[in-house]
Amino acid sequence: MIAIVDYGSGNIAAIANIYKQLRIPYAVTCDSAQLDAADRYILPGVGAFDATMKCLREKGLKEVLDEQVIGRRKKIMGICVGMQILADSSEEGSLPGLGWIPGCVRKIDTRKIDRGPRLPHMGWNSVRPRGGMAIFQGVDVARGFYFLHSYYFHPAHDDDVAATVNYGSEMPCSVVRGNVLGMQFHPEKSHANGMAILRNFATF
Repeated sequence: MIAIVDYGSGNIAAIANIYKQLRIPYAVTCDSAQLDAADRYILPGVGAFDATMKCLREKGLKEVLDEQVIGRRKKIMGICVGMQILADSSEEGSLPGLGWIPGCVRKIDTRKIDRGPRLPHMGWNSVRPRGGMAIFQGVDVARGFYFLHSYYFHPAHDDDVAATVNYGSEMPCSVVRGNVLGMQFHPEKSHANGMAILRNFATF
C-alpha cells in the first residue's frame, strides 16, 4: 500500500484520485499505525520550505518517516516542496531539511532567463532523464511535465540526479538515492505522463 502523507499540504486529493483510477491501493493518512503498515510513501508539497518542515515536525511525522524511510528502508517520493525538503537546507528558509539526500535548495538564477515572467518556472517543460531510470518508463519526455517553482534541488553528488530540465540553464528536476526519490514537477497535474510516474512508483 502507498501512503500519501497528509500533513496539511499538497494536492493530495488529485494524487489519490489517480491511484483510485489506477486501482492501486493507497491511503491518505498521518496516522502512525497506517504509516507503519504502508510499504511506500508519497510526500506532497505546496508552499514554502520552512512551513513544510514545521508542519512535519509539529505533527510528529519527521520522526515517524525517519524510522520508516531511513531505519526500515521503505521507499518514498517527494513532490515539489516535498522533494526540496529531502535536502539538507534551502536558500528559501532557515530550518534544516530532512537531509536524506545531501544537497541544498537554490533559487533559480533569473539572469540566465531571456523571457518573462522569469519566476516562477510555470507550465509544461520537457525533461532529460538519466539513462536506465525505470521511474520514467512510458513517459513522453519531450512533452514533459507541469512545473511551478522558483527554487530547485542542487544535490551534493551528481550521481543523485535522476533527470534535468532546462529553464535558462540545465538544472535537476528529479533526484534519487537508494529508496528516496524526488520530483520537482507535479505528476498530479501532468496528465498521462504524471499517471505513468505514479504508476511506476508503485513498483519502484
